[in-house]
Amino acid sequence: MSETTPADTTIRVDIWSDIACPWCYLGKHRFEAGVRAFRERHPDVAVETQSHSFELAPDTPPDFSGSEVDFLVRHKGMPAEQVEQMLGQMTALGAAEGVEFRFDEVRHANTQRAHRLLHLARERGVQTEVLERLFRAYFAEGEDLSSADALARLGAEAGLDPAEARAALDDDAYGEAVQRDIVRARQLGISGVPFFLLDEQYGVSGAQSADAFENVLEQVLGFRRGDAPASAV
Repeated sequence: MSETTPADTTIRVDIWSDIACPWCYLGKHRFEAGVRAFRERHPDVAVETQSHSFELAPDTPPDFSGSEVDFLVRHKGMPAEQVEQMLGQMTALGAAEGVEFRFDEVRHANTQRAHRLLHLARERGVQTEVLERLFRAYFAEGEDLSSADALARLGAEAGLDPAEARAALDDDAYGEAVQRDIVRARQLGISGVPFFLLDEQYGVSGAQSADAFENVLEQVLGFRRGDAPASAV
């Protein structure tokens, strides 16, 4: 999504998300659609993204075995009927935009190790590809993202060395990197994801529409060129 361009023609976007967050998956696709539309109008402006870790359910037991419905009903105490309705609505929203959700196949998992893998992917220049692969594996393919074997294999499919990917899952340095992302989110007042921070100044919360993302990119570019300041969505 990024190109080598002068600093004044590159908009940086930091994105906090969680693999187990359906809104983050949908938001990723909406944001990317907004970026494509923006760059059609401004091909000389690059949009450079960096993903950051956020855990929506850090209290998920590492060995949890069950579906998304099981987790929300048994672990979070939500009424089963409410959960089914909520997931049904999410499935319909995704389908309308080409994002597949198969919640009956989802195996709810603690995402700490998956976030470690994403930090390795950032260092290797394939973070966007690995993130997309993990989202699809989790929400559409019933993969167990608490499994080291599964994470290493999925990382390899997206461009990582499988042995290096496997080692990263238990590397404390990557665990500390995950925690730094979470601490920074707390310092910024982020309480939910996805959250998009443009040029380290302008925040966009939630899975906004592609048009909304395109508009805020236009606002940021306009501010750089001396127009009125951009505002958070």
